[in-house]
Amino acid sequence: MARVSRRLALISALLLASGTAQAQDIVIHAGHLIDGVTATLQGPSTILIRGDRIVSVEAGYQTPAGVSVIELRDATVLPGLIDCHVHLGQPLPGGENAVEAMVTHNEMDRAFIDASFARAMLEQGFTAARDLGGGDDTVAVRHAIDAGLIEGPRMWTALEPLGPTGGHGDQATGMDKALSDPEWGKGLVDSPDQARLRVREHYRRGANVIKLMPSGGIASTGDNPHAQTMTDAEILEAVRTAHGLGLKVAAHLYPAVAIRAAVNAGVDSVEHGSFADAEAYQAMKAHGTYLVPTLSVFDVYYAAARDHPEKLMIGTAQKELANDLFPKQHFPNAVKAGVKIAFGTDLGEGDHAMEFDLMVANGLPAGDAILAATSRAADLLGASEDIGSLRSGRYADIVAVPGNPLADISVMHRVAFVMKGGKVMRDK
Repeated sequence: MARVSRRLALISALLLASGTAQAQDIVIHAGHLIDGVTATLQGPSTILIRGDRIVSVEAGYQTPAGVSVIELRDATVLPGLIDCHVHLGQPLPGGENAVEAMVTHNEMDRAFIDASFARAMLEQGFTAARDLGGGDDTVAVRHAIDAGLIEGPRMWTALEPLGPTGGHGDQATGMDKALSDPEWGKGLVDSPDQARLRVREHYRRGANVIKLMPSGGIASTGDNPHAQTMTDAEILEAVRTAHGLGLKVAAHLYPAVAIRAAVNAGVDSVEHGSFADAEAYQAMKAHGTYLVPTLSVFDVYYAAARDHPEKLMIGTAQKELANDLFPKQHFPNAVKAGVKIAFGTDLGEGDHAMEFDLMVANGLPAGDAILAATSRAADLLGASEDIGSLRSGRYADIVAVPGNPLADISVMHRVAFVMKGGKVMRDK
């Protein structure tokens, strides 16, 4: 197989060099290139695209006869960006009232909101994303994107987060006990047997990743963000069942004790990791577990709790103000510990590029921040053969920004060109 791959790469390079191309081929002339394999800033380069895939990436400017040419000589070209933690239908906090939205929006409402935010995310340069906690609406939107009915990132989709009664994902907490919604119980797990059943149900309904809630949270009513709320046995059975079905597991985790339990059970990523300690980082590094820090969500919720506490879920503003500053304080320790880091914002609406600023400002080198949103994110998703780098055989998911993001990470807010699967989605 390796010999065949090398032969195909050689043939592609010879075709490009000889000026032979197929009528539908496209070349991109990039002024500078960061290929995602490394974070090195490369010079003038040519990317040959055939259909929805990259055929080759070569140094210098080359223009085979008969190709369409996209000139990006004044830009830095990168792989399409990947956000490993989004909530497609989640508006920014502090706008609409969170409780009102929860009890008035039905699944159709959420699907239209999902589609709107998915398109906005794509225009920001995020050509792939992992939604970690929606309902059947998110699966429907993923199918619509895949079918070409609407435009949005390539999606990996969890359904309702799995967690215990009274935990971070229990939407009935704090509500009048006379109120009920059959949707609220679809993620509840109160035994290992129930964990196994829920994972299987989610798989049947179309989930291609599983989200667990082994600890309390902040933007939820009544639970304690410093407590582990799922038992070790429940976590282990959920992970075992998911992996048996070929699904990766993302786990919402704040306290160190819950992080250690989930990492030892084999989760693929720790989402947030807000109160991790040295032992938790050591366990993550030993198991190869990714951290998805989601610094963005803490910034936006802190501002909302300060300025519009009445718009948040019941009783959560105080939790936000008391806990939202910890993630940025602890993140440099994760960087120093050498934990694998993948990019994620925990946002739906909003500027997803803000995560670049926050990671770099809190200790992650700019090159590593870019890799976190490209090849390392693709590795976490299990999709490195398709996305995350500018290499032969990968999807032609490509973005361009002005300037050098290694010198000024803020240029990631100014994506001027987006291509997904060989189709231009945005051009300035």
